[in-house]
Amino acid sequence: MDFNPLNPHLIPNCGQIVAHTTASNTKYYYFCVMNLEENTPIRIAVLDLYEGKENQGMRCIRELINQWSENINEDVQWDEFDVRLKNELPDLSYDIYISSGGPGDPLATRFDDWDIAWCNWLNEMERWNNNPANTKKKYIFFICHSFQLACRYFNAGILSKRKSTAFGVFPIHTIDAGVNDPVFNGLRDPFYAVDSRDYQVTQPNMPLLEEMGAEILCIEKNRPHVPYERAVMGIRFNDFMVGTQFHPEADAVGMSMYLQTEDKKNTVIENHGFEKWNSMLHHLNDPDKIMWTYTHILPNFLNYSLEQLTLEEAA
Repeated sequence: MDFNPLNPHLIPNCGQIVAHTTASNTKYYYFCVMNLEENTPIRIAVLDLYEGKENQGMRCIRELINQWSENINEDVQWDEFDVRLKNELPDLSYDIYISSGGPGDPLATRFDDWDIAWCNWLNEMERWNNNPANTKKKYIFFICHSFQLACRYFNAGILSKRKSTAFGVFPIHTIDAGVNDPVFNGLRDPFYAVDSRDYQVTQPNMPLLEEMGAEILCIEKNRPHVPYERAVMGIRFNDFMVGTQFHPEADAVGMSMYLQTEDKKNTVIENHGFEKWNSMLHHLNDPDKIMWTYTHILPNFLNYSLEQLTLEEAA
């Protein structure tokens, strides 16, 4: 195996590296160990916020986790939690958490039982990670509706209803923090993503974000012809929590089939016009757009989380 002995943390399933020097050269031997405690699976919790509504998001998340687990050749166990219909939330026994998108107004549910429980869950995750005694941290990714709830929870910016629905495949621009963030590694600028929302986060609370150690990663496409602020599209809230206002889990094949069903096609054309429907299909079929995002952001997050968990276990 080729590797840089000075950077063992870049090696999957990083183990111990021992140098053996002879008269002619130095050889490095790599002793492979389990990435976590021996025989301990990687546990992932998926929080479903779709409220039982028809969606592609959960299918995409399931497929992405299955693909990732096959690629890393590790024991991965994952469970789903129906947050809004059953008020289900995961406990602290999981390593990685993905909280999904979902329908509705993220401002109107703050007094609903499920919303209060979700915020309490996030508070519990935050308290766990802030406790120095807990050396094994919890890694969380927030998608779209969950991202908006997280922004509301952290008071990261102004959460408001858009003038019109954002629906389609749009360019998104990384800023300096995003260029250097491991979750955005390998993305182009701009990169393209599926966007489907009626609400937005604008006017980021920069003093508070700086105090938290949070960073804005990416922003909405520039629209100089309209007098509206660009929305914040991704934030790293801290070392363990990151999220996007778009859908990084959207896959091209499934989304293309979904858009071509008679019901969805008619709905999109009725609400947004034939040109929007046709342009979405075009973008979905471009391997440099949606599939590039699909194969980078969430896999990067999962890889980074696993790497950090490995290092925490070895410390």
